[in-house]
Amino acid sequence: MEFFKIIDVSITQEQLTELLTFKNLESLSSQLFPIAKPESNHVEIGSLWGAFSLFRHEIKGGVRFALLECPNALTWTITTGYEPAPESVVIHLTINRKEITQDFLEEIEEFLDDHVECLVRFFPIHCKG
Repeated sequence: MEFFKIIDVSITQEQLTELLTFKNLESLSSQLFPIAKPESNHVEIGSLWGAFSLFRHEIKGGVRFALLECPNALTWTITTGYEPAPESVVIHLTINRKEITQDFLEEIEEFLDDHVECLVRFFPIHCKG
């Protein structure tokens, strides 16, 4: 399954990769928190779904995050410059399931809404122009 959220903010790919780091994790989501010291591309985190290794990879257009031990292979990207909204920021979350429970669907929607809320507050403070 896949989910999309669009944030109407103008930001460059370079700004995204610079800002979307583990150093800023708690500003990017109120539902993820580090439980160990971050490494260069991963950190152990706590979340509403439990503890996981969160990996961060720079990709074309922005950043991909993945919960490695997640049985649903939950991954999300935060990008700009590409469809479906090239002038905005797109959050694209995927899981490896065709069907899920209503409770899990609501948790995913809450997770994404939280990301949007946090990023809307975070970006204007750190982006110039």
